[in-house]
Amino acid sequence: MPPVLFLSLLLGALCSLGQAMSREERHRLRNQVVEMFDHAYQNYMDHAYPADELMPLTCRGRVRGLEPSRGDVDDALGKFSLTLIDTLDTLVLLNKTTEFEAAVRRVLSDVRLDNDIVVSVFETNIRVLGGLLGGHSMAMMLKDGGQHMLWYQDELLHMAKDLGLRLLPAFNTSSGLPYPRVNLKYGVRGPETRTGTETDTCTACAGTIILEFAALSRFTGDPVFEAHARRALDFLWEKRQRNSNLVGTTINIHSGEWVRRDSGVGAGIDSYYEYLLKAYILLGDDLFLQRFNIHYASIMKYISQPPLLLDVHIHKPLLPARTWMDSLLAFFPGLQVLKGDIRPAIETHEMLYQVTKKHNFLPEAFTTDFRVHWAQHPLRPEFAESTYFLYKATGDPYYLEVGRTVLDNLNRFARVPCGFAAMKDVRTGSHEDRMDSFFLAEMFKYLFLLFADTEDLPFDVEDYIFTTEAHLLPLSLSMAPTSSAATNATTEEELDDSNFDWTCPNTRLLFPDPAFPRNLREPIRSAVDKSCPRPAPYREPGMGRPPLRAQDFMANNPEHLELLRRMGVSLIHLKDGRVQLVQHATQAVSAVAAEDGMRFMQEMMELSSQQQKEQLPPRAIQIVSHPFFGRVVLTAGPAQFGTDLSKSATGVRGFVTVAEPYSGCSELANAEYVQGRIALLQRGQCMFAEKARHIQKAGAIGGIVIDDNEGSSSDTAPLFQMAGDGRNTDDITLPLLFLFHKEGNILMEALKEYKEVEVLLSDKARDRAAIFKGKPLPGSLIESSMDAQEKEDCSTEGTSPANSGPIDQSQMSTMETDESAPEEVNPSEESVSPPDEEVSPSDEVSPSEEGASPSETHHEPKVERDSEKREEPEGDTDLSSQSVDELLADWREDLEAFQQMEKDEL
Repeated sequence: MPPVLFLSLLLGALCSLGQAMSREERHRLRNQVVEMFDHAYQNYMDHAYPADELMPLTCRGRVRGLEPSRGDVDDALGKFSLTLIDTLDTLVLLNKTTEFEAAVRRVLSDVRLDNDIVVSVFETNIRVLGGLLGGHSMAMMLKDGGQHMLWYQDELLHMAKDLGLRLLPAFNTSSGLPYPRVNLKYGVRGPETRTGTETDTCTACAGTIILEFAALSRFTGDPVFEAHARRALDFLWEKRQRNSNLVGTTINIHSGEWVRRDSGVGAGIDSYYEYLLKAYILLGDDLFLQRFNIHYASIMKYISQPPLLLDVHIHKPLLPARTWMDSLLAFFPGLQVLKGDIRPAIETHEMLYQVTKKHNFLPEAFTTDFRVHWAQHPLRPEFAESTYFLYKATGDPYYLEVGRTVLDNLNRFARVPCGFAAMKDVRTGSHEDRMDSFFLAEMFKYLFLLFADTEDLPFDVEDYIFTTEAHLLPLSLSMAPTSSAATNATTEEELDDSNFDWTCPNTRLLFPDPAFPRNLREPIRSAVDKSCPRPAPYREPGMGRPPLRAQDFMANNPEHLELLRRMGVSLIHLKDGRVQLVQHATQAVSAVAAEDGMRFMQEMMELSSQQQKEQLPPRAIQIVSHPFFGRVVLTAGPAQFGTDLSKSATGVRGFVTVAEPYSGCSELANAEYVQGRIALLQRGQCMFAEKARHIQKAGAIGGIVIDDNEGSSSDTAPLFQMAGDGRNTDDITLPLLFLFHKEGNILMEALKEYKEVEVLLSDKARDRAAIFKGKPLPGSLIESSMDAQEKEDCSTEGTSPANSGPIDQSQMSTMETDESAPEEVNPSEESVSPPDEEVSPSDEVSPSEEGASPSETHHEPKVERDSEKREEPEGDTDLSSQSVDELLADWREDLEAFQQMEKDEL
């Protein structure tokens, strides 16, 4: 079924879509956008101008060379009042004509473009050249109106041409691809100008030139700029991988060899695709549209795995290149709207919205299960951009609520007295002393347009195209005279009409069903609106019951396993004690059952996502009784429920007792022995939360769950967090910790030998003096000082994902879980296995493996849910045969590993 765009009037009439936002509320939000812009812009002018950017935490300007270098990020700064130039056309859009006129006069009087400084060709083009051209477009529009800017005589355009000429030396290469950097004063002359030594550039860096350079050529009548931009695009097109029709991320500007062969729609490539489509819109050259559509077909075939967009290798597009996504791909739903492909735009945008709701902002990178991979967020506008375009296309008031969320989060978490500060870590809410120019250039444009009425706008935005920096270039440029030299630079190719549509569809007529976007979003959303529940689908004869829900699934229930089979979902047992949930829609007993299976898989992802709270550091189990006296510390995994040991100054101390039954999955038979003690439990057969409730009912003061997977150890496996059961766990008030088999065996052997073993459950190992509270210390202190362990643990940051196995493009739904817990979704351990059967790409949800590999030093907690019992392990290690010295050596190794772990950032 093709995608649909529809009237907001119909949307507002349906209960299931919610009430349309009132005009008064939209105006309130529109005015709030303007107030926020004023706060950011005025603080830049008061505290930073003429510096390039504002440092909002210290209320001063960022001047390159006076502040510590931030590496490549600083290449955007050229001592040319970057933020002011980048903001020019935003002032006009927000009806600040007086401020715009004053800003133009400041630019003309204060800004110099001949500084002896090396800048990024890409950033200078989109921000400064684009800003000058956007400002010129606005000045001409106002002047033609006869009321403002009557004195203007193309001064901004003259500056733009001066800057364009300063960028041109970068294009002096055999390939036509520009050097990534140029000296504004001396051009590209080699090491003496700190330029000309680079060999590589990113695809977006070379392919995001055409709009600004072509506009400059058509404004000035000088074709040289457009010719160079077209030559660079032609070279990238020629170097595409001919089988996959994809481009890599980094290319050698001299040889044309791909340096990085991973391909996606995020950082490094993003705006190359954007500019192909927009070049067609602005310039009217059909060749750009043909190239875009050929690329787009490959993107949808290989990279798009709705709602995910995952990088692949250009030579082996069935092989994933990484298992995480970066925030720059958030522009892509907006580009899909321009293309007219609304369905995947809605799906991907909804995924991004759920990530935003989970973390308040889009992390710079996040995993396929929506965990943080890179925690920064420099106030990027791409998500707001796509939100605006989807609202413009659909009229769905849902996107107004999304925009409200963006506004609220900016004010709640990023607003500071001197502007808006970038987020250093979205998990902790810490700030970075940074407010990039694109925040003023893009964010407030899209948010204002989202809430404004047509009469609020000083001009018709339909007459303009947005550049990647949201600068406004008039579509009338397509009619501007241009030299044949520019257009002839493009390689002659025969147009194949079958490769693309000539026009975007009239989306108001394609679909009469105004519930279409909601039906696409619902499976992706983490929470369903309960005020207007979705009607139950028709059940075919033989099913006769509602579909199995993820939160109710128990892997030891034969009836549940049969329902999975009917839905086309199978369980694959893995060697490491987990199982993989795989759906083949073609194996379901009916189309409705296949739909139920897909919904079940999506619910599993949502359930896991809800359980993926902020990663907790490892905990410590310290044996304090004779003859250990605190010298043995076992590294333990935390639980996401129960007592938070990090908030306990003393921890929980008590003697251990084995629960009966050992699984803890039913009421304890030895409750009188467990009361007042710490219960030892075996993993399996039921949920962790259920175990905790049973031992708490018996009067235990804590619990330790021991893995029954023989050979498992914190030395070779990342720690994980024990998740709840999908229900409220506030009733659990005792601490529950997890030990792998090796560490658990140490504790069980100690109990077997000494009968009474006392342990301390805490957030970190305690100094023995603190444990015994001034009493004489039994035995000698261990060599390693524990002082460092008193330091607070750092909040964890996602580790680099381990490389997953090859993914077959049969596009199946794949999900992994602990073998003892097939109903569990284990995001940090999800991986993709090659499927055996073809399924449509649109039916795929394939989270890939994330988490530290066994060889990594930094262990990151995993989230596990416990359920079905595995087969009993055979051949348990007999530690009793080891000497005491050997045991102490092992214990000391564990202690040293724990100490090192505390020092490292997880």
